[in-house]
Amino acid sequence: MKRPYFNHISRYLPFLLTTLSLSFVGCKGNRGSDPVAKPAIKPAPFISATAAAKKALPHVKYKAGENPEFARKCGWPIPSPPPLPGSLLPRKRIVAYYGNPLSKRMGILGELPKEEMLRKLQEEVKRWELADPAVPVQPALHLIAVVAQGTPGKAGLYRMVVTDEIVNRVYGWARGAHALLFIDIQTGHEDIRKLLPRFRWLLKNPDVHLGIDPEFNLVGSGRRPGSIIGAYDAADVNFVSGYLADLVRQEKLPPKLLVVHRFTGHGVTNAEKIIRRQEVQIVMNMDGWGAPWLKRDSYKDYVVAEPVQYTGFKLFYHNDTKKGDQLMTPGDLLKLCPQPLYVQYQ
Repeated sequence: MKRPYFNHISRYLPFLLTTLSLSFVGCKGNRGSDPVAKPAIKPAPFISATAAAKKALPHVKYKAGENPEFARKCGWPIPSPPPLPGSLLPRKRIVAYYGNPLSKRMGILGELPKEEMLRKLQEEVKRWELADPAVPVQPALHLIAVVAQGTPGKAGLYRMVVTDEIVNRVYGWARGAHALLFIDIQTGHEDIRKLLPRFRWLLKNPDVHLGIDPEFNLVGSGRRPGSIIGAYDAADVNFVSGYLADLVRQEKLPPKLLVVHRFTGHGVTNAEKIIRRQEVQIVMNMDGWGAPWLKRDSYKDYVVAEPVQYTGFKLFYHNDTKKGDQLMTPGDLLKLCPQPLYVQYQ
């Protein structure tokens, strides 16, 4: 469960009035690197901000995370290798349910009985299909397969590896629902380089992908999970993506998805050094909870401002609404620039 965000200086600034550009493909689903995406109508060329253009175009007030000019200045759309055959992004949007069936408190995946949970997931999928008919929606289950612990346990590593029986059970749920499976790793005090190979047997399947959570990576800190917020460096992310790329080549698999959760400035260090590989599509997932303005601020500050490849956004059924705020809708998220192609519900 995520804590509220920190260091939100931007919320004290007045919103920026800016000129609306006529074309910015990076705002449409992170599609800047898609060589086959062909809009039905050719977009108008971008008009430079001359005095005449400024006078002709209306001023638009954007909320944080929505401004296409800010995104452009940050480097969107991101230059990336062309997607390989079988790549899921950017041709689809993934809508995932997150959690663990052993706990009702870790997310919707474990909170509800299986059939009710899958039915609710399909309802969310339909909402997204109605909100953005141009992008097919792929359902997914996002299982926390390694759970950070507040005590060291027998191994002294402050983490619990879920049994293969539980993992296979959830994998069966996903396959029965024509959904992807993501396994999420909260390392505690164990190095991801040692822990990740434990799941090679599962990641060899073409419909299984990976998530890693910097918040619970406290290797070398001497601190227990939950007492401080952890971090990954670009070197850690590059190891993971390199491992997945090797697996894709060796097993002749379609490209893997790698979801990296982030909701603080220090959660991923040296993000500009993260390597983009054709075999792995990286999603930086804004996964903090709070009011909509706070979530937009974090998306702008930690995902848009430090571009990697694709973007994601997490919604909390309970934590986002416990102070009276409404849960953000597909329409709200589609106003973001770039638009998230991975949407996770907890």
